[in-house]
Amino acid sequence: MPSLVSLTTLVGYLAAHGSALSLPPLIPAIPGVTEPLSENAPPLPILQLPTPPLSSPPFAVSNIKPKKIGYFWTGAGDNQHKDFLATVSLDDNTFGTFIDITDVPSSGNSPHHLGPSVDGQLLVGGGLLSLLKTQDTAFYFDTSDPYHPKFSHSNRALLSSIVDEIRAKPEGGFFITYMGSAVGTSPGRLVETDAKGNILHEWPEDTQSTLNILEQQFSPHGLSIDWKKKIILTSDFVVPLSILKPTTGIQKADTLRLWDLDSRKIISTITIPNGQGIQDVKFIPGNKESAALATAVGPGQVWIIYPFRKDSKGNQGVAKLLYDLGDKAKESLAIYSDISTDGKLAYFTITLGNHIAALDISDLDNVKRLDDPNEQQPIIGPHYVKISPDKKNLLVTGYFVQAGDISVVNTPADYKGHWIDILDDGSLSFNRSIDFESIFTKSRGGARPHSSVIFDLTDPKNPIYY
Repeated sequence: MPSLVSLTTLVGYLAAHGSALSLPPLIPAIPGVTEPLSENAPPLPILQLPTPPLSSPPFAVSNIKPKKIGYFWTGAGDNQHKDFLATVSLDDNTFGTFIDITDVPSSGNSPHHLGPSVDGQLLVGGGLLSLLKTQDTAFYFDTSDPYHPKFSHSNRALLSSIVDEIRAKPEGGFFITYMGSAVGTSPGRLVETDAKGNILHEWPEDTQSTLNILEQQFSPHGLSIDWKKKIILTSDFVVPLSILKPTTGIQKADTLRLWDLDSRKIISTITIPNGQGIQDVKFIPGNKESAALATAVGPGQVWIIYPFRKDSKGNQGVAKLLYDLGDKAKESLAIYSDISTDGKLAYFTITLGNHIAALDISDLDNVKRLDDPNEQQPIIGPHYVKISPDKKNLLVTGYFVQAGDISVVNTPADYKGHWIDILDDGSLSFNRSIDFESIFTKSRGGARPHSSVIFDLTDPKNPIYY
């Protein structure tokens, strides 16, 4: 086991010399040779055969230029063809029209979260399972032409893998949670990039914070930043390697970490009792105490985090139960959220419960539920959710994770992008969706859209990238 001195020396070296790699597939593409190798390769325990992707048939590009664009970070259904970014119209008159498809040069990544830069010139998408084929784990797309994105580059970190939540820095670049270590265990890292997507640091780098993440499970998934108050919250979810066979069970965390933004140091660890996986955390816009909502997946609950309050022992950061989402949310494996920009409405996707919950949080002492928890909603496996910039719709993807025979996590899904109307009272009306599975069945063995980004170009002088 390395000493603390050698650990801090390594951390210092990486800080000084950068901490990113980008490597081509280990097995080159050879026509007539690698195709059958890829098609006939059996599932391996943990690591997968690092075969190149199969070529995908050309896609008919559209010349329409809608005011609202949805970008879907999507995996090929057969895990053999190239994973891709789908650019789709969200306008009423051309809804669901595919404008373009942008392939990445690898397959089997299990595309995960997607996020835009502040200026809308760059998207970054992570690969949940890229590590298993020893591939790059973060993929960057040039969106200077928003209707026809281009693949820019990919990279991987040295100390961490399993890309999760993405937040753009005001000055350019990103903060990104990497849930696992370089081999998918704990600890993960908070990764920081420059404006071009080059990895600058893998936080924490200081000794005290490093000891903090070595002391107990550190698997950061959720990420929220209060730029004015200069604090960061990350939430610990599960140890990625523990979802793969053989496993004694998924290792779930009960903790969040509170960070100082300026120093990138961990201030304290906040515990949600019996949280069993804190998948998501988001600051409530406009809240005077910088309160945040966190989802405790095991008990199916929403907790409120007060980062500036202190507990009985004087530790900074207090967690209090805000709302129990009911039976459908318990042991649902995944609960993801979004909060309206006015801080009044919050929506939660309950993956195994096939349900989206809507809460009025305008009064945190009197939270009101806006959906019927017993309703059978027309959606299967909802996960990623975005409130449209005009607050008229929710964009929800009906897919979480299907890692196949090597994993204990294979959630039911409808593989659709749901464009759901938000009614005047904040409740939901389901009426439109995009069926990725049927569209790509013949060309890529289906499609798995995990996450999305919305560009609203209605006002060309004030575009919104979310």
